[in-house]
Amino acid sequence: MDELEDRLTQGDHPVTVGGPQPSREEMKKRIEEIGYVFIKFTDTRGGTDLGVRVDKASTDLREGDFEHATGRVHVEGTLTLNYVPVRCVADIDLATLNGTGHLVVLA
Repeated sequence: MDELEDRLTQGDHPVTVGGPQPSREEMKKRIEEIGYVFIKFTDTRGGTDLGVRVDKASTDLREGDFEHATGRVHVEGTLTLNYVPVRCVADIDLATLNGTGHLVVLA
């Protein structure tokens, strides 16, 4: 495991919705229809924008209202970062599209 994975697995870090056109509408579509969302860890050099395969069973949208931009959503999913399989766990505030997140190394 390199420094980036090691750092992002230790505690929570600031995140924002990433990708080419970050918006609530795009995030909702990506979670519900596409099953692939971008989460950007902002406290790394230049930011680290990760493409995450959404785990719908672990993702919880019930506390968020996308239409009124209120509440928080919990997003979880998997990816491979520098040849290491990891799970991304993030809580996003829909008013700002910012939140906190971390990685969990998978076996």
